Amino acid sequence: MFKKSTKFLIVDDMNMFRAMVKQSLTAMEFTKHFEANDGSVALKMLEEAVQSNEPFEFVICDWNMPKMKGIELLRKVRASSWGKTLPFLMLTAEAEKTTVVEALKEGVDGYIIKPFTVNSLSANLKAIHDKKNVSKAS
Repeated sequence: MFKKSTKFLIVDDMNMFRAMVKQSLTAMEFTKHFEANDGSVALKMLEEAVQSNEPFEFVICDWNMPKMKGIELLRKVRASSWGKTLPFLMLTAEAEKTTVVEALKEGVDGYIIKPFTVNSLSANLKAIHDKKNVSKAS
């Protein structure tokens, strides 16, 4: 599993869902979580963190947001020199299941259908961690 000091960026335009993710991460004893309310703010935070040599280590992002959607943020992250392997978990509403295929094509590491539980978030984090470690070993 990821270290308890892993630096998370939670991106969602709805404060309630950001709070749910933050509470879930806290319940799993993760201590570093930061928030952005849309993709453009998140991209700026990600870039500034890289420039200050304190990059984020995991992004949990909503699909449907104003200004910059989650899929657009994912594309920009994957196109950057620093974000090609950054763990990226997409949150999506029940009605958006068809978008999961598009996210997978763009390089998302996992996805969760809203609403979610601490257990489903934990299982996704573990699966992404295990997948990343297998990739490093190959």
